[in-house]
Amino acid sequence: MNETYKIAIVDDSKEDRNYIEALLNTWSKDNGCDISIKDFESAESFLFNYSEEKDFDILLLDIEMGDMDGVSMAKEIRKGNETVQIIFITGYSDYIADGYDVAALNYLIKPVNNEKLLGVLNKATSKIVKNEKKLILKTTEGMVVMPIREIKYLEVQQNYVTVHGKTDVTVKKTLGEFEKELDERFFRLGRSYIVNLSFIRKVTKNDAILTDDTKIPLPRGYYDEINKAIIKRI
Repeated sequence: MNETYKIAIVDDSKEDRNYIEALLNTWSKDNGCDISIKDFESAESFLFNYSEEKDFDILLLDIEMGDMDGVSMAKEIRKGNETVQIIFITGYSDYIADGYDVAALNYLIKPVNNEKLLGVLNKATSKIVKNEKKLILKTTEGMVVMPIREIKYLEVQQNYVTVHGKTDVTVKKTLGEFEKELDERFFRLGRSYIVNLSFIRKVTKNDAILTDDTKIPLPRGYYDEINKAIIKRI
């Protein structure tokens, strides 16, 4: 059974929404994948819907809209969702720098070029597949399945490792064993921590500060290394 990708188009132009939707349907048929599309005429209407439905995979956002622009909306989304793929659509290249803080996948200039959009959608879905990798954690109470996209960091505590995600799970396993199961989003910080680079908000000389303000101490000599790893992922 094919995976269904849930996509939102947010644009105050009905004509532009219809055009993008037609391109999405063509991409869906050509790639043999299923999509579910919802369109919204404003950032506010999307956020109202998003309060009940947070399972969108891809957002196609116009930047220049009414009271709330697309970048401001994306910042609201990013407060609680690090993995949704955000694609900005704009009539002006001047806005591109505004999206760095929300980890936008790409920018498309209106009128949207068909081939460019299809290429970006392929890139988005490949990232979504990566985001769905899961860890199977064996605890004394049973098995816990945790998507690795939810893992903020792993922390050694004597002979155990605590995996910090939406919930914290402690298992008897080494950090080295976990390191083999994780992907390029994760960076080993000495003997005690592995951190998900996607959740790092700021790096100081002493700490890696996560989006929830957790401070992970940097071992001596790791400041430059972690910054290089972050830059490599951009």
